[in-house]
Amino acid sequence: MQKSTPLFTPVLIVGCIIIMTGFAIRASFGVFQIPISQEFGWLRSEFSLAIAIQNLAWGIGQPIFGAVAEKLGDRKAIVMGALFYAAGLVASSFATTPGAHQFFEIFVGFGIAGTGFGVILAVVGRAASDKNRSMAMAIATAAGSAGQVIGAPTAEWMLGFMTWQSVFLAFAVIILGVLLLLPMMRAPEAATKAQLEESMGAILTKALKDPSYTMIFLGFFSCGYQLAFVTAHFPAFVTEVCGPIMPGGLLHSVGITTTSALGAVAISLIGLANIGGTILAGWLGNRFSKKYLLATIYALRTVIAAAFILVPMTPLTVLVFSLSMGSLWLATVPLTSGLIAHLYGLRYMGTLYGIVFFSHQLGSFLGVWLGGRMYDAYGSYEAVWWVGVGVGAFSALIHLPVRENRQAMAA
Repeated sequence: MQKSTPLFTPVLIVGCIIIMTGFAIRASFGVFQIPISQEFGWLRSEFSLAIAIQNLAWGIGQPIFGAVAEKLGDRKAIVMGALFYAAGLVASSFATTPGAHQFFEIFVGFGIAGTGFGVILAVVGRAASDKNRSMAMAIATAAGSAGQVIGAPTAEWMLGFMTWQSVFLAFAVIILGVLLLLPMMRAPEAATKAQLEESMGAILTKALKDPSYTMIFLGFFSCGYQLAFVTAHFPAFVTEVCGPIMPGGLLHSVGITTTSALGAVAISLIGLANIGGTILAGWLGNRFSKKYLLATIYALRTVIAAAFILVPMTPLTVLVFSLSMGSLWLATVPLTSGLIAHLYGLRYMGTLYGIVFFSHQLGSFLGVWLGGRMYDAYGSYEAVWWVGVGVGAFSALIHLPVRENRQAMAA
């Protein structure tokens, strides 16, 4: 029966919509950095700290919402996440001090956790057949990239005729609207409540003692650092450093007339390229070693980031970087989550992936916060960029010793 399950189930379709909506909102926050900072006269580091706290709260909330989903049900966890998300957006729209904005981003971070990969990938994985599982997870991950494609340009467009506060309120309504689709999202239960209470502690203890799990945890750090830094700072980076867009050129002819618009389009292009890259990663994950694929992705990211910072920044290099880095953007997610499911089974995947994802969000916190702090101190992002190159190389190396060929703890 399980083998006959089609790839595109209602669970996968609804899961993609939820992830796409949540990530569209999340990916747009970099667009608000300059308008909010200019309105209140905040330092770049103060807004950056708010987004860094959001990412850290997301990381803390991920294993919590994973456990909630496994004990109380996936849909209850998603409802809780959407409520946190909306509450954080509404409260942030009324924030007038850096401290208030930073505090309310905690709610946004928990909201992203409840509507993001940790919960959605676990339920999508259970609903998929063994044959389709890797591809289903890749498609759900790619939906996050689809959200990124539309998120930043949509926010830029809305800011043309709305205040940033009104945009936040509109986003709150949108994230609550996805809850109307939840009745369609039903997947097989991972285990009974009694089984969860009996063995979750044991499986967590075994995983935390496993060197392979530790290496996966450490390797995911650079993914968060690079992604969060680029999402939060790249639009401003491009706006301030990129060479002018020449009148009569290709970009000018398609409506990209300012570097501010180019920054938003760059985030969109990263998401667009990653749709194909993530689906390809899922396809390859069914056929080749996941740890070697992960090492290759991190190595390629390292080379691309180093090359970009070494050459003069022009509109062309921004576009080339966006497309090349975008093809690797979230490709690590289906491979990392699939590797965890392969080693430890599906039953506790939400919680186990959530713990690993905390490392990702520690990297996100550092990337966003350090970006703002170093910019305020030196007026440049270059040092922070080179840190990202270094941690990317570290992640490429640390995945190589992972013992992928054993499933001793699989359910």
